[in-house]
Amino acid sequence: MDIFSFVSNLSAVELSYMFVVLFMFTLAIIDLNVGVSNDAVNFLSAAVGSKAAKIKHVLIVAACGIFIGAAFSSGMMDVARHGIFDPSQFTFANVMCIYLAVVISDVFLLDLFNSLGLPTSTTVSMVFELLGASFITALITSGGAGMLNTDRALTIIISIFLSVAIAFVFGLVVQWISRLVFTFHFRKNLGKKIGIYGGFATTAIIYFMLIKGLKGSALVAFLPENIKHLIFEETMMFLLGAFVFFTLLMQILHWLKVNVLKVVVLMGTFSLAMAFAGNDLVNFIGVTLAGLESFNTFVAAGGNTGLEMGSLNDPATTSVLFLIGAGAVMVFSLFTSKKARKVLQTSIDLSSQQDDGNEMFGTSSVARNMVRAVSKCVDAVSRKTPQGIKNWINKRFSPLEEREDVAFDLVRASVNLVLAGLLIAIGTSLKLPLSTTYVTFMVGMGSSLADRAWGRESAVYRVTGVVSVVGGWFITAGAAFIIAALVASVLNWGGVIAMYIMIALVIYLLIRSHINYNKKKEAEKADVKMEIVFKSEDQNEVWSNLKSHTADTLTHTLSFSAETYKTMFEAFSKDSLRPLKSSLIKIVEEKAFMKKERRAETRGLQRIDQQLAFERSTWYHLCTNSCQQMLNTLTRIGEPMKEHADNSFSPLSKLYIEEFSPYCRDIYNVLKDINEIIATGDYSASEEVSERAKRLKHSLANLRKEQTMRLHQSQGSLRMDFVYLNLIQESHELLSEVRNLLRGSNKLFAETGAAAGK
Repeated sequence: MDIFSFVSNLSAVELSYMFVVLFMFTLAIIDLNVGVSNDAVNFLSAAVGSKAAKIKHVLIVAACGIFIGAAFSSGMMDVARHGIFDPSQFTFANVMCIYLAVVISDVFLLDLFNSLGLPTSTTVSMVFELLGASFITALITSGGAGMLNTDRALTIIISIFLSVAIAFVFGLVVQWISRLVFTFHFRKNLGKKIGIYGGFATTAIIYFMLIKGLKGSALVAFLPENIKHLIFEETMMFLLGAFVFFTLLMQILHWLKVNVLKVVVLMGTFSLAMAFAGNDLVNFIGVTLAGLESFNTFVAAGGNTGLEMGSLNDPATTSVLFLIGAGAVMVFSLFTSKKARKVLQTSIDLSSQQDDGNEMFGTSSVARNMVRAVSKCVDAVSRKTPQGIKNWINKRFSPLEEREDVAFDLVRASVNLVLAGLLIAIGTSLKLPLSTTYVTFMVGMGSSLADRAWGRESAVYRVTGVVSVVGGWFITAGAAFIIAALVASVLNWGGVIAMYIMIALVIYLLIRSHINYNKKKEAEKADVKMEIVFKSEDQNEVWSNLKSHTADTLTHTLSFSAETYKTMFEAFSKDSLRPLKSSLIKIVEEKAFMKKERRAETRGLQRIDQQLAFERSTWYHLCTNSCQQMLNTLTRIGEPMKEHADNSFSPLSKLYIEEFSPYCRDIYNVLKDINEIIATGDYSASEEVSERAKRLKHSLANLRKEQTMRLHQSQGSLRMDFVYLNLIQESHELLSEVRNLLRGSNKLFAETGAAAGK
């Protein structure tokens, strides 16, 4: 009843801003979901990559850490309130424009990175969004530089990006030393070392939890004074005692056959999850809560939109109900977010010990040059190193004879968690704000490099991936600043009406993003078949799913080729440049798709019966080579057309259009019919379709001779005549390749024992 009374007493302007605040809370919930999807990689990658426990158990441990960290959050909401700008120099209307611009920008920016599967920093996003929105608002209101806390913002930015290099170097050095000590055969080499290692690792995690997760939080109020004095005033004595205690405890656990490394990894997962929730919560709800308090002050002052918001300079007081609610949303998101799995997989893939060639990133010139330069340096150092030392080091780094089904082992997982926690804790104690995303990711990359996970076959892919991720981080800053500044400009100039328009636009874009993401997931369902191929122990099941996946790949390329061939001819006939450019871009993407699927399917052939693999491999590679050549043929058709149209040369004559249109239609139909044959597995009509293709080839050969004669007698555009001749020749080649594909697929998918043939 009090709520209804409160609402009924509000003016029209106050009701408008109340709706804005409610919308900000809605976006805050979405932001919590998106933020957890992005930051789950921080505390899950080590435990999941090493399979320290079943994933559901890892999620439970992380969920406990998140909920405790959120419920007893330190309430670091002051960054959103007055960390970037001076609220006393902004009016209520200005502040609401800033905060609404931030929450709108933040959801889209993080959702974009999560959809791409790239981890980014929620801290950087919020800081630069606040900076961009407040900067443009200060300009619009004719304010000076004194309205912004630029020194504080610059300190945050420098510290965050400097942590990237520091984390990578420390991860490299510490993991290299750890591997020398334990080797990959660590189960045989634990002995008394595991007690000391476990004691040090556990003490480091405890230190991290105290300095980064507990200090300044509401949980401190429940501790007795003598305990608080020991922890926070006599920290070194406390840590020394903890080291002795945990060293003895871990050694005893080892003697009792408990896997100490798993204990360390799960403890590290809990501590990082707790610190993430306790300290990064401001990134998700700080702006919204600051907006709510601004609205309450605005209503109390009688609805004056020109009210200066100096009240935001006071320390924040966050209701425990908001913290518990935020913790519940974060835990729910952790268990349900599919995007979190995708971001997590990026981090694990880039640090994986498995070198099977199935890399999610391509290569780049930057990565190739870096790998080449580092390889030369390593070779130079190797030549100067005594052979005895090299032999000893290589022996310590010799991998297990039988590969485990994990991305990396427990030694590296524990190093990743302990070192990331220590670096974050040290940075915090020195009053340096660090990004947990940047530190944990770069420690993982450094440790994987030290562990020789980046072999000659995978290094260029991994470096490309790291460069892409790190480059994305820098792009985050600029994108956050620009997007927030643009949104804030619209809101400041348009007032409440602009706010409603932006809210409507946000709702539309969120719905569209959700629909597009679901479509993308549908397109990736074929990967489920490959998961069965790589995990099943039943060779018949492996072969059945591999055949189905290969058929999907071939029909995908065939259907694409048919549509692209038709599109390019029609575009060239109409002298239309844009479809030609678009088609050539799509051909490059299709080649990348084919290359990726071929690597995976070739690995799948290694998991079927050896005799069957021997029979079918030739036909499989004939099919994939034919698909590759079809795409190359389309490129050779499209590039001269695109160059011709781009230079505005004479368009294709009406005579040539009328002459070739029937050929284009017939070739398109042949491709679609062969596509249908492979998709259904019914090859009863294959002879008839192959014969049609053969007759078409013969007709094209005659047309090519006729066009060659025209060239000698041509009085028109030679450039156009040459492009037309090229179209005829490449169409002839396209039919040759598609006939090979039909023949090869018939042999490839034949019943077992029936594959012998020509």
